[in-house]
Amino acid sequence: MGSYLKLVKFSHTIFALPFAIVGFTLGYQDSLLSSSDTVRLLSLVLLCMVTMRSAAMAFNRYLDRDIDAKNARTATREIPAGDIAPRRALFFVLANVLLFILATYFINPICFFLSPLAVLITLGYSYTKRFTYLCHFVLGLGLALAPIGAYMAVTASISIVPIMFGIAVLFWVAGFDIIYALQDEEFDKEEGLHSVPEQFGKKRALQISRILHLIVIASLIGAAYFAKTYYGQDIGWLLFLGTGLFIALLFFQHSLVSPTDLSKVNLAFFTTNGIASVVLGSLIVLDFVF
Repeated sequence: MGSYLKLVKFSHTIFALPFAIVGFTLGYQDSLLSSSDTVRLLSLVLLCMVTMRSAAMAFNRYLDRDIDAKNARTATREIPAGDIAPRRALFFVLANVLLFILATYFINPICFFLSPLAVLITLGYSYTKRFTYLCHFVLGLGLALAPIGAYMAVTASISIVPIMFGIAVLFWVAGFDIIYALQDEEFDKEEGLHSVPEQFGKKRALQISRILHLIVIASLIGAAYFAKTYYGQDIGWLLFLGTGLFIALLFFQHSLVSPTDLSKVNLAFFTTNGIASVVLGSLIVLDFVF
């Protein structure tokens, strides 16, 4: 079991999970759910989050197993290292996809109807770096479904506030994935793979990442504005505090990395983004609760 948790980097679920809970919280405010329905739907949303992300990550590892074996940075991953057989990894992917679709069936018809599209986007990302440097945006789109999908799970509809949070997640993930891809610039060129660093070099890639994160800042401010406008007295100062802290952590993330020094990429990618997501998500939920 431990090998499968490592295969899907289960701890990285923390990136999108708080935004899913934010989407669920927004949906709860717009609905008249009973206590039993709230628990049932929240459980199903969490199941969708875990299974879809696990399927996407495992499929990426399965599809990239030969590429990972050639890269010194990734050669110790579970499939190329022989800890998990490719066939078992693919079975794990299929099992998680089926669980995801089954969970959406018990949520509502619109989520069930749209579930194949979510599967196509999240699993399709793994192919994109083979033909386009825009792969980072496809990854961002997959995670951007978290707040929007969670809102739809509760309301069977859509609203501007979860859409704004979804836009923020899209460009946030694309931006920090570009930073992570800096490590493989030379390898990607040698193997004919595509990424923003491979296409534009480290310096311009970092500049593009900063621009994307400026879009994130604008999106989060827009989300806070629309939330305050729409929910009025239900929103207090914690939403704005969380937004401010998230923005500060974005700036901190970029201070850690330069074209000539990638030694703190993991700190910028994993730690900083995980903290930013949890802080923002927690403060927004607390704002509605209190």
